[in-house]
Amino acid sequence: MLRIHFTEVDLARVRVAAEPDPMWEVLSTLHRLQSRGGRWQFAAWHRTVRADLAAAGLAQPVRKVLFPLYALGPYLPDFLTPPESEGGITAALDGLRRMPRRDVTAELWLLNRVSPVPSWALRLDQGSERREFTELIRRYHEVAVAPFTERATSAIVAHRTLLARALLTRGVEGLLSSLGPRFRWHPPVLQVDYRTDRDLHLRGRGIRIVPTYFSWGTPVGLANADLPPVLSYPINHPVVPEESLPAEHSPLAALLGSTRARVLRCVADGLTTGEIAQMVGVSLSAASRHTSVLRDAG
Repeated sequence: MLRIHFTEVDLARVRVAAEPDPMWEVLSTLHRLQSRGGRWQFAAWHRTVRADLAAAGLAQPVRKVLFPLYALGPYLPDFLTPPESEGGITAALDGLRRMPRRDVTAELWLLNRVSPVPSWALRLDQGSERREFTELIRRYHEVAVAPFTERATSAIVAHRTLLARALLTRGVEGLLSSLGPRFRWHPPVLQVDYRTDRDLHLRGRGIRIVPTYFSWGTPVGLANADLPPVLSYPINHPVVPEESLPAEHSPLAALLGSTRARVLRCVADGLTTGEIAQMVGVSLSAASRHTSVLRDAG
């Protein structure tokens, strides 16, 4: 369990990411490719990305270079999710290239204690090796993450809308209580289901909360408690993926189609377009088209 200790100042410095964070999504997608966790939920993505990586000549480099550093386990190097990632993939990779050599080397040795690190990885303290590594991440992002940005953004916007409602109704403590079933707010401590047992004292620095579309299972934070605090966690996806939902055998579904029938029920419940996209499992633009058709039809 992770116990995050808040002060009054920290409660005023809670931030929630407004859109998908590219490096946290890169990490999450690489874990989806290495694990069966979420395999059924992301089945369509998994099939598409495996084929696209092979077509781009990236399948082998991803297995040999990225998998060992993004290994499943209790420790992940912090340099893989630099704070610059908040500004997009280009800023993130620039930040990774500028990271001090000693920090990268120290984190690789920490990883080596729990998961064998290839000998080439220890040369990432060198400029040329670091540039090649970040270029591979960029190419991987173009294939496995960027094409799905609209759907990921729609889901995160819908999730933020729910958090915003909790914030406006019950304040920051209400927001922290609404993050999901893996979180429990016991003032002034946020208890989080976690891979290891640790305490994180924010000490007035606040925390950046990063909902992630492709992550699965327990939340993930930075290992170094001296870095600006960040906590990434999976948003709640629809119970079943859109392609797996059976057709609804009802008069309304027969008339409108099962997806639009679900959209109509969401509209009747007062959900926003972003929330509809999340609940039905479609993109934000698709949800908007469905609601426009329903509105035009009266």
